[in-house]
Amino acid sequence: MENYEEDFLEDDDFIINFPPEVQKAIEQVLPSKDPLDQPDFNTIDYINSLFPTEQSLSNIDEVVIKMENKIQTIDNEISTVVRGQTTASSDGRQALDEAQKVIKQLFVHIKDIKEHAEKSEEMVREITRDIKQLDCAKRNLTLAITTLNHLHMLVGGVDTLKSLQEKRLYGEIALPLQAISEVMTHFEAYSDIPQIKNLSDQVKQIHVELAEQITHDFKEAFGGSVKINLPNKQLSQACLVVSILEPRVKKDLLKWFVNLQLQEYNHLFQETEDTAWLDKIDKRYAWLKRHLLEFEEKLGNMFPTNWEVSERIAVQFCYDTRDELSKLMVKRKHEIDVKLLLYAIQKTTNFESLLSKKFMGITINEEKEKNVKSPFHLLIGKCFIPHLKIYIDSIDSNLSDLIERFQQDEKFQSNSEHLTSNAIVLPSCADLFVFYKKSMIQCTQLDTSQSMLDLTRTFQKYLREYSTKLLQNNLPKLEQSSSLGTSVQSMITRDLQKISTSGLIQNFQSLLKEGESVRFTKDERMRICSVLTTAEYCQETTQQLSDKLKEKIDANLVDQIDLSQEQDHFHGVISNCIQLLVQDLENACEPALIAMTKIQWQNIDSVGDQSSYITALTTHFKNTIPTIRDNLSNSRKYYTQFCVKFANAFIPKFIRSIYKCKPINTEGAEQLLLDTHMLKTILLNLPTISSQIDRQAPASYTKVVNKGMTKAEMILKVVMTPIDSAKAFVEQYMKLLPDCQQGEFYKILDMKNVKRQEQTVLVEMLRTHKPNVEKEND
Repeated sequence: MENYEEDFLEDDDFIINFPPEVQKAIEQVLPSKDPLDQPDFNTIDYINSLFPTEQSLSNIDEVVIKMENKIQTIDNEISTVVRGQTTASSDGRQALDEAQKVIKQLFVHIKDIKEHAEKSEEMVREITRDIKQLDCAKRNLTLAITTLNHLHMLVGGVDTLKSLQEKRLYGEIALPLQAISEVMTHFEAYSDIPQIKNLSDQVKQIHVELAEQITHDFKEAFGGSVKINLPNKQLSQACLVVSILEPRVKKDLLKWFVNLQLQEYNHLFQETEDTAWLDKIDKRYAWLKRHLLEFEEKLGNMFPTNWEVSERIAVQFCYDTRDELSKLMVKRKHEIDVKLLLYAIQKTTNFESLLSKKFMGITINEEKEKNVKSPFHLLIGKCFIPHLKIYIDSIDSNLSDLIERFQQDEKFQSNSEHLTSNAIVLPSCADLFVFYKKSMIQCTQLDTSQSMLDLTRTFQKYLREYSTKLLQNNLPKLEQSSSLGTSVQSMITRDLQKISTSGLIQNFQSLLKEGESVRFTKDERMRICSVLTTAEYCQETTQQLSDKLKEKIDANLVDQIDLSQEQDHFHGVISNCIQLLVQDLENACEPALIAMTKIQWQNIDSVGDQSSYITALTTHFKNTIPTIRDNLSNSRKYYTQFCVKFANAFIPKFIRSIYKCKPINTEGAEQLLLDTHMLKTILLNLPTISSQIDRQAPASYTKVVNKGMTKAEMILKVVMTPIDSAKAFVEQYMKLLPDCQQGEFYKILDMKNVKRQEQTVLVEMLRTHKPNVEKEND
């Protein structure tokens, strides 16, 4: 077996290894399970499989014979395949030769087809060339015939026009004149030909002569010694001819005719006449109405409809009137008052509106003066714009009187009446803005440029005056009162008497005297709320006024409309009102806080119910808050601001009062902590105190109360912490009051009645644990 293995190992170089792709293809074409056909065939393994033992070698001859037979069979198959390939190669060559012969024949055929195609293409080009020549000849022939026809028309037409012109047969001239004018456009390219130029000059001369002739006929008919009063057929036909001539002819003729129609008007209303002044301005407009009726009845049908002669008369009337009034008002400006000016403007506005309804304003477009609002708007009224300062001054004077009347009314109400219901916007405020609205609408009809800007500045002036004179100056002032409210005084007195019997306080009457507060009456608080709601209304309405003014004024002046400062004035009034209400409630609480600091907290021996000063505070809240809440029911955001500002002002003051409660023992600190917790609960419910409606307090307010009162509670918890261990005390302080500084630490130590020497040790320890602590003075 070993010898066989060596022999086969020597023949390893003869093994053929196919790539995986080739091997896969072979397996698909010639599937076989014979070990000899496998790609991983191993000779040694195969021989070992044939002769697994030495005894099996006895069959080696049979195996060899079997192998030789198999080899012989494979050789025969190979020979057969080789012979078959030889025969196939011979057949393939023969087929290739035949294919080449066919390709040569096909090439010959293609060449013949190409030659025939080239000949056909040349033939088509020759045919097309002939057709193009024929088309060109046809066009030239057609053009020549057309030109000859036009020339014939032109030659004959010129003679005809001359004849008709001499006879003034305008009705027969219009059509041939239009036709010849159109024919002349075809000969513009031949103007260098003498004959054509001669005919062109004759046509132009006919145009000129017709224009002069028709103009002369009109002037003779309307401006001569004998005027016609009825529509003239010949002149009506002449208008048709004028429409064909140059536009300048029609323009000049209409200008002359319109001025002729207004001669009487300009004479009747010249500046020396009594009817020329503003107080007779309606007579001017009445004249035009009569004249237009007369003109349309007698002469309206003479002119083509598209000439718009009636409208042209009306437009020129407006221009003449505007110019004359402008000059007249400059000369007699001292005679103009606001009443006369507004009368003239009103009459003029009505007349312009009437013209806008009757006419489309087509001729105004030609003059490039058409207004965006209506065709005739301010066509006359422009003359009044330079004098509108009189109107603005009148508005200023009226507003001044209005503000003074408002002041008198408010003064009378303050002295004679008391507010008995929820705060409302002062009636004067609505009256002011109604006046503003009317003035703005009126000014919009007069002028939307500089006058509107001047009116805006007048509005600004009196908005500021209203905020100062009617609102700010109408706020009540705090005056020093002589005593506390009876109920509060008796309550605190009773409580302090109980404490006095225990030896905790001696002179409570002097305490009450020190705690006297300055308060508003209920009516005064209601008036403050009324001023606040009025200022809020003014602030919002001023923004609307600003938007409306920007909408009405000319686009190039919009950026100059700015009422933000006036809004700031009203916002300042609102802030003052809130501050007064806060100050009033603070003053109410002051006696109770003073009483709190006067209690002998070091002598408290037991913790009971809430102290009397908490009850007093609660009473003040119940007596004050509902009135303010009811009167600001329509201004919820400012009521919330009031509550937040009060909390921000009162809680720090309460904490300062806590620091004044010194010295204090543990029981006193516990009592004070109980009072603080009760006050915190009261403050959290302060916005809805004594309300029938269960409404949650605003989150912004709740946050302020929780933060401030929690600090007060933490201060008292630190005070209750024993100083048996200085380190433990400092750590507890830093844990409960991480943001407090050295000054507050001293205050807490003073409350605990810690000696100065011990305070120094504790402060040094605090600095050790909190190096960045700020030093503050007590």
